[in-house]
Amino acid sequence: MPQNVPSFDALMEAARHSAVHLEMRDQYAVGDEADDFGAWLAGGERDTDPGSEYWAPWVDLISRAVGRGVTVRRARVVSEPVTDYIRYEHAATGVNVAAGELVRWLPRRRAADLLLPGADLWIFDGQQVLFNHFTGDGDWADPGMELRSEPDVAKRCSDAFESVWERAVPHDQYEIR
Repeated sequence: MPQNVPSFDALMEAARHSAVHLEMRDQYAVGDEADDFGAWLAGGERDTDPGSEYWAPWVDLISRAVGRGVTVRRARVVSEPVTDYIRYEHAATGVNVAAGELVRWLPRRRAADLLLPGADLWIFDGQQVLFNHFTGDGDWADPGMELRSEPDVAKRCSDAFESVWERAVPHDQYEIR
């Protein structure tokens, strides 16, 4: 189903009260972070400077949203023991939090009885669902994003996110295993 999907930045800029992100993969291999992940694997150091070239665009986007009253929440469903990629994500999640995101982690074993969508997603204002489609090895699929606005899809996805959020552990309390 071909469609013109607005840019992620445009969707975030249009959000008025909420933007929630559900991540459910244990490994991503998207090109825009491959170099950073490779450097982390090689040396264990992760860029955690909110003002760095890598982070500044994200921090600015999220800070602007939060500044205008948008609540931004991210929930990650992860297998334990976690993958190197999840360790990499966890190592820099403080930047997400500093930008204004609320972040929680849910061990996959605690999500077994939840009905979850088949793809990662963002939900904007409870009305628009941006599905993120990935290949089996974690790179962006073609097309990588699908925007849906049917009320029943938005409600099911919002309910799924909230069920994860209720069980998940806040970032500052989650211990990597």
